[in-house]
Amino acid sequence: MTDRVPTTVAAALADAARDACEFPKYLANHLPMILVALDALGADGPRLAGYAERYRAAKGLVPAAEPVRPITAADWRDHLGDRSRETDYRRFFVAEVGRLGIAAALAQYTGVLADGIGASALHGLMRLCYALLREDPDEVGHALGYVAATYLPAPPLPAATAEPWADPADLVVAVTGMPEVFDAVPRSMDLLWHRIEASFATPAFGPVAARLATGPGTPARMAAGSLTLYAGSNCFTSLHVVTGTFWARVVAAYLDPPTAARLLTRYWQVVLALLPAVRHPALLPAEEEDVLRHTPAPSWAEIAAATVASDDEHDISLVYSAYREHAVYGDPLYKVVAARRVGLVA
Repeated sequence: MTDRVPTTVAAALADAARDACEFPKYLANHLPMILVALDALGADGPRLAGYAERYRAAKGLVPAAEPVRPITAADWRDHLGDRSRETDYRRFFVAEVGRLGIAAALAQYTGVLADGIGASALHGLMRLCYALLREDPDEVGHALGYVAATYLPAPPLPAATAEPWADPADLVVAVTGMPEVFDAVPRSMDLLWHRIEASFATPAFGPVAARLATGPGTPARMAAGSLTLYAGSNCFTSLHVVTGTFWARVVAAYLDPPTAARLLTRYWQVVLALLPAVRHPALLPAEEEDVLRHTPAPSWAEIAAATVASDDEHDISLVYSAYREHAVYGDPLYKVVAARRVGLVA
């Protein structure tokens, strides 16, 4: 064992804050978020410590880079997307959250950051969600800094040119039927955020997200569409749509309505940008979804135990997200896909 042996989730998070938000080359460090999920699913201190040690070694995590120069309130927008400034941005936002408090810092900064929320393939959003679940001000600061340093600018949102669709799933259907959008992005790209970036650069892509109508029911509609997409495709990319929808719902609940609407629109734009990478991007037919929904599944306690025993960060992320979303929406399909992910359902 190394000298990094945290015994509580708070200590483990403080220790994990020493690591960079990404590891070579540009892969997302899930450790701070997975520690929170493992703790919530019932992992004890030794399990948290063992997981952290194995994850750090297996992924080759690196320390956060040396600072370049301080980011200030006057110039914080000037370096968005500059990964070399990660430590500067994290220090700036930790200080700002400490000065303003969580709610005021989110109000001041997320309006701008929402337009780059595809950062690190949504994992900055993930870290912000998990920080807010614990209402941990330092982690909120690290998360905002992560988004800023890996900011991925989305295309402009033009005025809608047609009647908006209220259901995000309608946009999934629309994009998969638009060759000028869907077929323009290479399917062999190495990183999810590279796929997002390529979709954003496609000329026909920009107007699509403008056709999303947002309102109080938008998170629920996104959740239903995400679950249907993942249930049918059961692939790595669509897994991120289920988990990302959970992250977006949690973060949006902390924002004023206009900022929440912007965040959700930008989030769904990222989902649409990822569709070319989904194994079967068509939504699961309702009849097949209903059959799957009624598949017998074990209890959440059994699913949690199997998940805590897994070293796969995506097992843990999916199961915890599904557990939280099931608590809100009550759809038994969440339990089925969670059990399937950890091998308890065929």
